[in-house]
Amino acid sequence: MSTRIGQVLVSGQPVGIIEEINDTTRFTYSPEWLTRKEAKPISLTLPLRAEPYEYHGLHPFFENLLPEGWLLDVSSKKLKISKDDPFGMLLATCGDCVGAVEIKPFESETSQR
Repeated sequence: MSTRIGQVLVSGQPVGIIEEINDTTRFTYSPEWLTRKEAKPISLTLPLRAEPYEYHGLHPFFENLLPEGWLLDVSSKKLKISKDDPFGMLLATCGDCVGAVEIKPFESETSQR
């Protein structure tokens, strides 16, 4: 079973993790985020809850963060990531997305679960 993990941040604050397990993605809000008084969901389609959200493929919210069209072509060639690897593209390109949500690959020391 192959697993890739990214940390999801909003305005620089860690809010959860996104994991790819084979052809499924799982987004889970962190317990620390859920206990914060000012906690807000990252999307209306992903309301706050402790249970993970699982989706076959990439959840549409995260898919909408990806480059499209010619920018996807350029990103794919430059980063040497297949256009058929949306999770890889998410980890590679969404560390500095437009908007408040960022996805960064987990550092090796924090990826232990």
